[in-house]
Amino acid sequence: MKKKLMLSLSLFVLFTFTGFAQENLPDKILGTWLIENKESKIEIFRKGNTFNGILLWSKEMYEADGKTSRKDVNNKDAALRLRDLRNLPLVSGFVYNGSEWKNGTIYDIKSGENYSCIIKMNGPNSMLVRGYVGIALPGKTVSFSSVKNQ
Repeated sequence: MKKKLMLSLSLFVLFTFTGFAQENLPDKILGTWLIENKESKIEIFRKGNTFNGILLWSKEMYEADGKTSRKDVNNKDAALRLRDLRNLPLVSGFVYNGSEWKNGTIYDIKSGENYSCIIKMNGPNSMLVRGYVGIALPGKTVSFSSVKNQ
């Protein structure tokens, strides 16, 4: 009887902790992130099967009054230059492939350019975002840290 009880208890503990360990890995990038130079914060969210993100805050996001959002003046598309920087879509279309988020783009407000991009986790509270044109090798990688852990 004791052996059955111990076996049942052991299996319960094993499956309980295994369940906790089976996190939803694609959702690890959800939340608020601070860029390594601390000049911008983005929020990444899921929309259907893709991951997207908006600009929450930037050192240069507001006019001198501190309330009026600056516009997307560097956008290559003249029709988009009147968009507010606040809540501006920055990352879009990412799909998780089991180890990284791919097939998405990142928008650079300084240059007004969209870049192909790959996102990888770099520990539990850090991600690496690599933007590039054409192939990923000559691109640029920027580190983001989770805001919830600061």
